[in-house]
Amino acid sequence: MAELSTVARPYAQAVFEIAHEQGNLAGWGDMLTAAALVSDDAEMQQVLASPGITREQVADLFVTVCADALDEGGRNFVRVLADNHRVGLLGEIAEQYATLRAEAERTIEATVSTAFELSEAQQQKLAAALKERLGRDVRLTCEIDKTLLGGAVIHAGDLVIDGSALGRLGRLAGQLEG
Repeated sequence: MAELSTVARPYAQAVFEIAHEQGNLAGWGDMLTAAALVSDDAEMQQVLASPGITREQVADLFVTVCADALDEGGRNFVRVLADNHRVGLLGEIAEQYATLRAEAERTIEATVSTAFELSEAQQQKLAAALKERLGRDVRLTCEIDKTLLGGAVIHAGDLVIDGSALGRLGRLAGQLEG
C-alpha cells in the first residue's frame, strides 16, 4: 500500500540515521524486526483496535511484550510511534529500514528456488556469481520448489532470473509463436 510506505518512510529514515550514527545497524534491525512481529500478531492487533486503550498503554504494552528485545532507544522509538498512532506501521518501517541498511552495507538478500537441494559448493558458486553481477555481498536463501522440474529461479531485490525448465520452455514457446 503506497500510503503506508509514504507515512513509514520518515520513521525508517530517522531510525536508520540514528543507527548509522551509533554504528548499530544490526542491533536496530533486530529491534525493529522484533517490534514488527509483535505489531503483526493478531491478538495484539485486536488489543490495539480497542477504543479504550490510551497511547501510553499501547507503548507500555509493546515495551513489556518486547522486553529485552528493545534497548532504551528502541523503547523510546516505540513510545514515539504510540504517541503518533503509528505502531501499526512497524512492519513497513522494518522493511524500509532493512532496505536502507542493505544499501549502506552493500548487501542484498537473494532467494534461489530449485527443484532439488543445492550443495554447499553450488550455493557458494551461485553467491559469488551474483556478487560479481550485482556488485554487492549476497545473502543467499535456498528454497525447494518441486514444480520447477529443473533449473532455478533467483530473486534478488527487483531482479528476477528465471533459469527454470518451465521458464525456458515458456520463452521457447514465445519465440515459436512470434
